[in-house]
Amino acid sequence: MSGKLLRVGTVYIPVTDVARSAGWYADQLGAEVSYRDEDKAIVNLAGISFFLVKAAEGEHSNFVDRHGEERFSLTFEVDGFDALEALHAEFSDQGIRIGDIEDRGHAGRNFVFADPDGNRFDVWSELSPVYVRSSV
Repeated sequence: MSGKLLRVGTVYIPVTDVARSAGWYADQLGAEVSYRDEDKAIVNLAGISFFLVKAAEGEHSNFVDRHGEERFSLTFEVDGFDALEALHAEFSDQGIRIGDIEDRGHAGRNFVFADPDGNRFDVWSELSPVYVRSSV
């Protein structure tokens, strides 16, 4: 089965206000908005298209693990701890809801941030080896 699924092309994110969310992703995260109507927006960020889809109030992409902790379903990567610290400080200055930089017992460090609808995302200080190899 190796090699059949080549990459993630699209991630769907539930939002309550498409225009507000598209603006937030563009302004706060530097995403490019390539399409928007009243039901969805397509924003391009980190090599992936995110479909921001109008959803019912209170919907989000998070889930609760078996220990009762609310979790994210997506991790972004940055190139090293200095980049992680700089992004953490930038997000803090922008007023984005962020968690502390964490040591989770594996290589690198992480922090979590949330969009206006409470969709949580992780940021990791390590680039995946496949990405490092493909960018050389």
